[in-house]
Amino acid sequence: MDHVLTLVAPRGGLTLASLHAVRDALAALGATTGTAEWLAPEEAADLPFARLAAEQADAAARAALPGAAIDVIAQRSAGRRKRLLIADMDSTIVTTETLDELAAQAGIKDRIAAITRRAMNGELDFEGALRERVGMLAGLPVEAMQRTWEETELMPGARELVATMRAHGARCALVSGGFTFFTGRVAALVGFHEHHSNTLLEADGRLTGHVAEPILGRNAKLATLKRLAAEEGIGLDATLAVGDGGNDLDMIKAAGLGVAFRAKPVVAAAARARVDHADLRALLFAQGYRADEFAAC
Repeated sequence: MDHVLTLVAPRGGLTLASLHAVRDALAALGATTGTAEWLAPEEAADLPFARLAAEQADAAARAALPGAAIDVIAQRSAGRRKRLLIADMDSTIVTTETLDELAAQAGIKDRIAAITRRAMNGELDFEGALRERVGMLAGLPVEAMQRTWEETELMPGARELVATMRAHGARCALVSGGFTFFTGRVAALVGFHEHHSNTLLEADGRLTGHVAEPILGRNAKLATLKRLAAEEGIGLDATLAVGDGGNDLDMIKAAGLGVAFRAKPVVAAAARARVDHADLRALLFAQGYRADEFAAC
């Protein structure tokens, strides 16, 4: 079989009935299907298939599972395991938008979060929106960043994703439009090899309201993906990129496996693969890893 369809649900949410419904839907379109293989009981399974394009299989599987909290990723079977991971941070590796949470320390979270939502949905220029939001934080004591960090939580599955890919020789990079104060801590906690982001400027113990130039935004994320792939001597087909916002879209579309993770509508609509329900373990299942192959973390 030259293609595989991976089904992933929150733990305990994937049934044999769902697998059979998807298999029948593919067969109705003329696909040849193989035997489904559990990657994790009642959580993830692979269904090999042939004689049908990945896009058609994806659409057919989703139509066969109306309203189900099950994610679907269809792709070629060859080359599933990737050698480079590039991940966004906010609302991807961590559960929140750290800039919005930092704004909460200044009592202006709602104002800044409204701009963030528009920027992440591709409605605003990212760089301009970042400068505007940072400007609103001028005078905030730098201790607010530590308080924000103490309240930041990792996305479920983040540690397993990075630990498992590292254990199998992949390079893992955190690439964020956020700030080095947070990406450095997240990278160390999760196990990324490196992190790339923006720097908030400060003076006399307070934020100045400015960010160091040049700003790492949409174009820089794509450039980082290409640069790191070249450093590893691999093609983009051997890379995995994951994110949720408009500034992630170019790198998601360029990667061999680009995943819109619980993403904004404009990103989910344009990405070839998306995860709406499961946690970050879904990215390992999409690469064909079984749960018993996940690295301890």
